[in-house]
Amino acid sequence: MGETIIPLADLRHRAAVPVIPDVLRPATGRLDDARGRPLRDLRISVTDRCNFRCSYCMPKAVFDRDYVFLPQSSLLSFEEITRLARLFVAHGVRKIRLTGGEPLLRRHLHELVAMLAALRTPEGEPLDLTLTTNGSLLVREARRLAAAGLTRLTVSLDGLDDAVFRRMNDVDFPVADVLAGIDAALDAGFASVKVNMVVKRGTNEHEIVPMARHFRERHGGRAVLRFIEYMDVGASNGWRMDEVLPSAEVQARLQAHWPLQPLEATAPGETAQRWRYADGQGEIGLISSVTQAFCGDCNRARLSTEGKLYTCLFASSGHDLRALLRGEAGDAASDATLTSVIDALWSRRDDRYSELRASLPPAADAGGGARRRIEMSYIGG
Repeated sequence: MGETIIPLADLRHRAAVPVIPDVLRPATGRLDDARGRPLRDLRISVTDRCNFRCSYCMPKAVFDRDYVFLPQSSLLSFEEITRLARLFVAHGVRKIRLTGGEPLLRRHLHELVAMLAALRTPEGEPLDLTLTTNGSLLVREARRLAAAGLTRLTVSLDGLDDAVFRRMNDVDFPVADVLAGIDAALDAGFASVKVNMVVKRGTNEHEIVPMARHFRERHGGRAVLRFIEYMDVGASNGWRMDEVLPSAEVQARLQAHWPLQPLEATAPGETAQRWRYADGQGEIGLISSVTQAFCGDCNRARLSTEGKLYTCLFASSGHDLRALLRGEAGDAASDATLTSVIDALWSRRDDRYSELRASLPPAADAGGGARRRIEMSYIGG
């Protein structure tokens, strides 16, 4: 067979400079979009680089040694990230998640964590400050992150079988080192760690029960396993619906071994349906990103590593806040101007891609055609 060619449109620079509103509006502590969804969650990508080449996110066929990543000068500085985060918090953001790429590849990341941890809501409350990582560098970084003020961690882990895991990360990284990172995080003082498993039919679904058994029996329930349906994010992963294992099937497989009981959501807009083991030995989460759209209460905005704002994970273009921040198209914007721009962008947001997925033409649904989507490795999950 010939070599597989995966088309990739580099959309990193496809972002318009936002129009500054004629009337500047101050933040009020709550900002709703066109569907009445409040802005509560800001996900900040701190790097577009990763040391894994997972097939569903950064396949080697695209992100090879010749792929050109963003230069350091394009990335937002820690001070710029913190300034923008402060303005989003004034609009109602209560949770900030640092992501990537692999965020721990960003040098001195604990310094950014400390800067963000010092922010307060209008009511004087600290933020829920979290980070998603592949766990490869956690043994080295966990204590510094905890000391800097990070409140929670999410680790991506797609299987316990070493051969399967090495094949999925495609850089021959051993699963034992990720498990050691989870141990290090809990030893560093994190109250709990979420472990995310992307389930891809035909690849790792046989790992569902072993993963559940492992995390039931270790850490006293402090490591919470969550199963995520394989998503059609971007265009580089060759996503197909027949590779999606619905969460209902995951639940059925688990129920065959351990009775499960539903739990209430911990916060509005939570993506995971929570279930506890009936014997009290921990809980699991099911993120049905394909079969059960959660657009209706989605409260998440995403900021790319070079300062582009995206109002949906499945967006095809963003809004260039860095150009305003640095004065790349004129004078540098004041806080009042940036505040009003964020207000205007979120207020007209009406994204609901997951709800519309089934009605889209095949080319659009696969990430192709006129609506090619931004890669998850660029704006984070």
